[in-house]
Amino acid sequence: MSTSNSPLLSDQQAIDRIFAHIDNGTTDVGDTVWREPVEHYQSQKRFDAEMALLRRLPVPYCPSAALPEKGSYIARKAAGTPLVVVRGIDGEVRAFINACRHRGMQVAKGSGCSRAFVCPYHAWTYNLKGDLKSIPGAEGFPGVDPVEHGLVEVSAEEKGGIVYVMQEGQISPDLLQDCLEYFTPEQEFFEYNNRTEEQATDEANWKLLTENLLEGYHIKSLHRDTFYPYGLDNINLVETYGANARVIFPFRRIEKLRDITPAKRRIGSSVTSVYHLFPNASVSVLSKHSKLTIMEPLSPTKTQIVMYTVVNRQIDQYQIPLEEAYRDAEFVTASGQHEDREAACAIQESVPTGANSHLTFGYFEKAIVNFHQHLAVHLDSQ
Repeated sequence: MSTSNSPLLSDQQAIDRIFAHIDNGTTDVGDTVWREPVEHYQSQKRFDAEMALLRRLPVPYCPSAALPEKGSYIARKAAGTPLVVVRGIDGEVRAFINACRHRGMQVAKGSGCSRAFVCPYHAWTYNLKGDLKSIPGAEGFPGVDPVEHGLVEVSAEEKGGIVYVMQEGQISPDLLQDCLEYFTPEQEFFEYNNRTEEQATDEANWKLLTENLLEGYHIKSLHRDTFYPYGLDNINLVETYGANARVIFPFRRIEKLRDITPAKRRIGSSVTSVYHLFPNASVSVLSKHSKLTIMEPLSPTKTQIVMYTVVNRQIDQYQIPLEEAYRDAEFVTASGQHEDREAACAIQESVPTGANSHLTFGYFEKAIVNFHQHLAVHLDSQ
C-alpha cells in the first residue's frame, strides 16, 4: 500500500524491523503516557463536540469501488446526518443530504443503481446532480422554483480509492494531504453476507472501539484461543503520519520469509496492517481482503460500525479469486473481532462507576496516544 512517496516503511524495511523485534523481544514504542478522562466516554457535551468535528472534517464514507457504475449510490447516516452519495452520469461522485425539498422524506434507501432519485412520498424527482426535475401537480406549488429546490449538496472527493465527505465547508487538497493510496481501481468490491455494507451496533463509545484496533499489547490475553495461535503478542510496528497511523500485526508465519532473499520478500499474507484514518475510520489489510471500517457515533455510549470489503490487490501477477477473499473474510470474522467489541462494551459499563477517573495509554499504545493528541487539538480549536 505504501508508495515511493509514502511516509511509511517499505515492505523490506518493515520485514527487517519485525525480525529485529522477534529476535530481541521488543516492539515499537512511543514516548508519551496519555490519560484520557472517563468523562469523555459518556459526556453528552463531549459527544456533541465530537459530532460537530466529524461534520467539519473530510471523513471516509465508502470505497470508490462500492460505486462502480454511473448511478451507483449508497444512502446511510454519517455523523448523524442522512446522506446519499452517488456516481453521476459524468463519473463524478457527489453527496447530498438525503431529504426531499418538499417535506423532507429521504429519497434513497440502502444501496443500488438508479438514473434518478424519486421521493417515495410524493414522487418529486431529482437527477444525479441533485437538480429537481419533476413536481407532480406542479400547479399546486406556485412560487416553488425548481432551480432553488434541488437536493442540498455537501462536499465529496475521491482519493486513494476512498470517497470522503465533509458536511460543512469544502474539501481542499490540503485536508487530504496525509491520505494514502489505500485502494486501487482494480480491487473488486464484494457484498458480504448479502449486504453492500456490514453493520453492527455496539453499546460502547466510538473511541473505545477505535482504540481496540490500534495496539497489540492485548493479543495474548484477549485473543488466546482465536488470533494468538496465529499471531504474535505485543510485537508490532507502529507508524504515525499526521493524525493517522499504521499498526502492523505480524503472523507467526512471517518466519518463513527468513529463508527468502531479502529483495524477493513480500510482506503480503505474513501480516495484518491496520491504518487509522483520523478520526473515526480504519483500513484493515488482511491476507486476501481489505476492509474499510467507519465508527459512526450514535450517542455517547452507542456506536454503529459500518464496514465495506474489497478483494486485495494483485500480487506478482496473481489475482486473488473472489471466493478466496470471501473465505478469508469469514475466517477473520471468527478469529477475535467479537472479542475486541465485547471488550469495548465491557469497558463502557465500567466508565460511570467511578473506579477510574481516566483511562491510561502507555508506550505500547503509541497509535492510540497519537489519536487522542490530535483529537484534543482539533476539539480545543473549535
